[in-house]
Amino acid sequence: MSATRTRMALPVFEAGHVWLVGAGPGDPGLLTLHAVNGLEQADVIVYDALVDAQCLALAREGAILEYAGKRGGKPSPRQRDISLRLVELAREGKRVLRLKGGDPFVFGRGGEEALTLVEHGVPFRIVPGVTAGIGGLAYAGIPATHRDVNQSVTFLTGHDATGVVPDMMDWASIARGSPVIVMYMAMKHIGLITGRLIAAGRSPDEPTAFICNATTAEQKVLVTTLARAEADVEAAGLQPPAIVVVGEVVRLRAALDWMGAAEGRMLVADPLKNRHGKETG
Repeated sequence: MSATRTRMALPVFEAGHVWLVGAGPGDPGLLTLHAVNGLEQADVIVYDALVDAQCLALAREGAILEYAGKRGGKPSPRQRDISLRLVELAREGKRVLRLKGGDPFVFGRGGEEALTLVEHGVPFRIVPGVTAGIGGLAYAGIPATHRDVNQSVTFLTGHDATGVVPDMMDWASIARGSPVIVMYMAMKHIGLITGRLIAAGRSPDEPTAFICNATTAEQKVLVTTLARAEADVEAAGLQPPAIVVVGEVVRLRAALDWMGAAEGRMLVADPLKNRHGKETG
């Protein structure tokens, strides 16, 4: 990558700096050139739980790998401690790469970590990544937007900092106003969330999909309806991490499941022709 860095004028990672880097949703092929460039220069890589091991394999020889993963319901380091660790390493003159799943600024606590760096006068760079709410859907053959279906999309988290469904969320407005809803970290409370959406007016029969371990070899996709979501997830034994998408765009998976097609699945040319027909895949 050094020749590529010179040819493309990619930035030099300065000592005492922190780069907050998005690793994407899992597939290492979705890393950006800036991310790979940083991995090849960093002295210390502080990485999240959902970062694929193949991404870490791109680190330069001799780089220190430091785990700082946070997983719901499991012992995890405090966010403030992670942020201050970045400050400590930078003050030691290290080139510190904070590698985060997805995009640092999309439900990734990147803003909190960057604010701590500002508080302590540590120079930093933000390297965006492919967020699971877009990349994960694409690997499932579900576009986040399609002009025959939606002109807007809402991204939301299924729990707040305390681990419960956010009370400040205006579920009624979301249900009425967003034709497509993409939810992060929603599986734990999916029954409560779907109940609120249906109570606010969403059709119980609205197509809903779960993409688990998105973009990885372990990816699984479940297509169901809003009303059956909780029961079908339990019956399928699916576990997080997962992205949940609600809306008519889910029907497009019947035509756009490119990964399924590579394994022999027959695709449907016009999946929106009968929007009220039964979803088959």
